[in-house]
Amino acid sequence: MQNEIYTLYHLSIDPADFDAFSALAQTLVEATSREADATLYEFVVNADRTKAHIIERYRPEGLLPHIEQTFAPYAARFLELARIDHAFVYGDPTPEIRAKLDGFGAMYFSPLAGFSR
Repeated sequence: MQNEIYTLYHLSIDPADFDAFSALAQTLVEATSREADATLYEFVVNADRTKAHIIERYRPEGLLPHIEQTFAPYAARFLELARIDHAFVYGDPTPEIRAKLDGFGAMYFSPLAGFSR
């Protein structure tokens, strides 16, 4: 987690909204793929299409532009289609990043021990 921030969003979805949610997810993935400081951005869904996770990893300087520029135009529609049940943030976000993520009910976890390759 050194010099990166990971986020994990646990979402609930009405199965009737899944097709619209899936289409929006594809749009968000495409837009986020153009962000130089987004290093991982994936949606995963359970078998009955009622729960999804968004797994994200950014260089710290990339998270605010993602929220403010890439995600912002889609935020209202996203929140119509999915409920954020939990938002987990791993790493050491700046106060500015925390101020944005607090709006999603974020829980913060700082590195304790570990490695990545």
